[in-house]
Amino acid sequence: MTPGSNDQHGFTLLEVLVALSVFAVLAVAMGSATQHMLAQSRQMETRLLASWLADNHMVRLRLQPAPGPGSRSLEVDFAGRRWVLEEQRRVLAGKQLLQVDVQVRGAGAPAFEHHASGWLEVDDGSQ
Repeated sequence: MTPGSNDQHGFTLLEVLVALSVFAVLAVAMGSATQHMLAQSRQMETRLLASWLADNHMVRLRLQPAPGPGSRSLEVDFAGRRWVLEEQRRVLAGKQLLQVDVQVRGAGAPAFEHHASGWLEVDDGSQ
């Protein structure tokens, strides 16, 4: 180096501030994406549990004598949560089938998370 030359090594203050602002924007974007993924994961878990609960309920109905037409509401504990099952049963005209519709939602939740339909054979007692 010669005396009087102005060779500087390193970053200027402006370059450091630009780099920090880019990293800050990236950090905020990553935080937002992570929160969105966690919310989607919780929603997917809720829907999966509601689906399992509806399927389990339909299997229980198939393992016992078919109930008559009507409706009922059940509150159950499943997977550490409280759930509400709305069940509606109706006989299909001209058939020996009972259609069962089950809707599942979390207790206190306004909307249903899952809806399942199934059919049970109606025993007419003529055998």
